[in-house]
Amino acid sequence: MVSSNAEHRALVIRRRAHVPVGYQHLKRVMDVALVLLVLPLVLMVLLVCALVVRLDSPGRVVFWQMRTGRDGKLFKLYKFRSMVHDAEKLKPQLVHLNVLPFPDFKIPDDPRITRVGRFLRKTSLDEIPQLWNVLRGEMTLVGPRPTSFGANTYELWQTRRLEVRPGITGLWQVTARNGSTFDERLRLDLAYIESASLGADLRILAATAGAVFGRSGE
Repeated sequence: MVSSNAEHRALVIRRRAHVPVGYQHLKRVMDVALVLLVLPLVLMVLLVCALVVRLDSPGRVVFWQMRTGRDGKLFKLYKFRSMVHDAEKLKPQLVHLNVLPFPDFKIPDDPRITRVGRFLRKTSLDEIPQLWNVLRGEMTLVGPRPTSFGANTYELWQTRRLEVRPGITGLWQVTARNGSTFDERLRLDLAYIESASLGADLRILAATAGAVFGRSGE
């Protein structure tokens, strides 16, 4: 483990030259163009999701969490609330049910998830508010998922994933969505970074759309 977030950020910034600048610029243009293209449909879906979340259980419709982004910087990630309003307070009582090694946390059939929240997660509709993160430049459509733990939790070899903006979807989401540890997911993230291209991004987006529609029909 390295000692601080500042040391992690310094290391990542020094290594970022490995990610082609031209690709990053084109990727940003593609992100904004695709988000604006689907915006009319997204707005309607946002309104429907917000309504059903509000009717299903008390609490905020959209909540935010601090996540670790590019260069180890923290940012607010937005999601539709899929758990009961006091889910974080209940977490210490459920730690013994965690089935994944540190630093991951996953409970099968998590009792904190609401009825609507279960559907939103199954269809990934809870992630839609992150399009705002994309427009703000904090995230991209395709990239490593931002972690809820800080950069100082990463081992040295793992910091490579912090050289790029985190994404809404990525390679591991379409290959090993539910059955992988952090290390396994991270190796897929590194494989994506090493061979990233606009073509690969479009293929991952297409595979994500297919997976989402497939789950919604289950």
